[in-house]
Order: sequence, then C-alpha cells, then structure tokens
Amino acid sequence: MLSIIVPIYNVEQYLHKCVDSLLQQDIAPTDYEILLIDDGSTDNSAQIADYYAEQHENIHVVHQNNAGLSDARNVGIDKAKGDFVMFVDSDDFLEPCVLGTLIKKMKDDNLDILRFNYQNVNENYEPYNPNKTYKPFVDFRDEVCDGQTFLNQRLGGACYACQFILKNKFTHTTRFMPGRYYEDMLWTPEVLLRAQRVTSIDTIVYNYFTRADSITKSPNPSKVRKRIEDSMFVVETYLQMKRDVTDSRWFDSAIAQKVVNVLQTVATNFPTELDSYLSRIKALNVFPLHDYHATKFFRRKLFLINLSPLLFCYLMQVVGRSR
Repeated sequence: MLSIIVPIYNVEQYLHKCVDSLLQQDIAPTDYEILLIDDGSTDNSAQIADYYAEQHENIHVVHQNNAGLSDARNVGIDKAKGDFVMFVDSDDFLEPCVLGTLIKKMKDDNLDILRFNYQNVNENYEPYNPNKTYKPFVDFRDEVCDGQTFLNQRLGGACYACQFILKNKFTHTTRFMPGRYYEDMLWTPEVLLRAQRVTSIDTIVYNYFTRADSITKSPNPSKVRKRIEDSMFVVETYLQMKRDVTDSRWFDSAIAQKVVNVLQTVATNFPTELDSYLSRIKALNVFPLHDYHATKFFRRKLFLINLSPLLFCYLMQVVGRSR
C-alpha cells in the first residue's frame, strides 16, 4: 500500500534510528516498502542500508553516484510500487505505530494528499520549539478541500515534503528539481495545486532533526551565495506559478518571506553587492511585499522594507555587527 522513500548521504550516525523507526509501525511488512536511495555515500551508510535490506524483505536499496537530494527522491519515485508515497529524510525519524492511522485516513476520506504534524528535535533527540517568540500560521483543521484552497487557507509557511502522504500518481507528475536548494518549496505548491481532495491530521508523526552542519545553516561563502541565488530562483518561479491561480495570496506571502531572507543574507554577508541584488529584486516588481498570514514580528520587517529596503539592510548590518 505504501512506499517510503529515504535518500541517504553520509548519515551513518543517524541512519539506524531512522530505519528502525520505519520498522516500528502498526502495519504488516508486506503492506509497505522502504526504499533506501544511497546517493554515493562515502561513509558506512551504504553498508548499513545493505544490512537492513538483507534482514528485511520490504527494504530495498538503490546505490547511485552522488547527484543530490532531489535526484535521489526522484529515483525513489521511479521505483515506488505503493498506492501511497511518503518521503523521510535519513537523519529524521517517525513516531512508532503511526502509519496505520495515515493509511486509514487516506482510504476513508479518499484523499489525494494528507498532511500530518511534526516536531523539531535537537541533537539529544529532545523536542523543542524554534519559534518560541512567535507562532507562525498553520491550520490543521480536518476538513477536505481542494489543493488551492489548502495552499491559501491551511498550509502556512511550512513546505516540507516529508510532512505529506500522497497518492503515488501525484509524485509521477511532479518531480523534485535537481541542483537546487529549497527543493521542497518548489515541489509542495505544485503538487498541491494538482490535488482535489486534501486535508490535515493534527498528530505528531514526524521528528525533524536539526543538524548543526545543515546546508541551510552552513556559513561557507559559496553555500551562502547558492542559498541566495536559489532563493531568487524560488521567487521567480513563484511569480510564474501565481499567474495560473485564481487566489495568489499564499504565493505573495511566500515571495515576501524569500525576499526578506535574501536581503538579510546579502546585507550581512555580501554588503558590497547589495545594490545589485536590490536592482534585481525591484525588476521583479514584487514591492510592496504582502503580509498575508505573517506574524507580528515579520510584519514589522515587511513594513520597514516596503518603506525603504536600503534602510532595512543597513539595520541588518548594524544588528549583525553587534552580535
């Protein structure tokens, strides 16, 4: 019934916990498969994956040259045989005995896509809330709607592919874009807009592990620059996608968040290039930035940017130097 796709790259210290959590479930092994996609690991991850495949008939391993997270997920999509598909990152893990509930919900409500809840865990595997000072918008009401309604009224800012279980057919029409950071932000709205029956279940299913060496947190200048450029690509893509919808509020909000992120990152890392990036952003005609579903804290940033992007960037530089 279910295919779980797990991309793997150099995660030997986390992989056992991840795969063990996928085995500690309340459905029969014959009812689901675990696809471990080894993306050219250079540590012992490949051997660990092979060991699990030898011990469990529902675990299958694919070894490939390193091509990135998106390509590994796409390879898993090509191999998936289940009616439904889930994505689990190899340093994260599931709660025990949750898959049965998800599959039952998908069947009972004839859903195309079901979103479930998650929690952040630290390096001691303890739950924590990274948003203590503000609460981002999210709506977990259990009411079936079409994907565009869900996108605009329920999703909020979390675009994690690992937070959904969906019918297999939607994975084959919507692929992950290779070579880009923020691949989930590109995939999630596209797949939702293709769906007719979507809802949520407010149950903690997924544990998102925060790693200090995460790509999205790396201070390496080349990775910082790639984050900026790929954020600009997301903005440009969203501007194209919003032309094809009748309600563009979610896209307007997501564009605002990305523009703020770009300006903050450029101001604190490449201040001499600020004028160039500001010109590129202004050419996209995204101002004024929209505050749909924004927190009070984020609205203050938007107000300042809409008033003067240069002033906002200057203040970011001052804050950065004071830390």
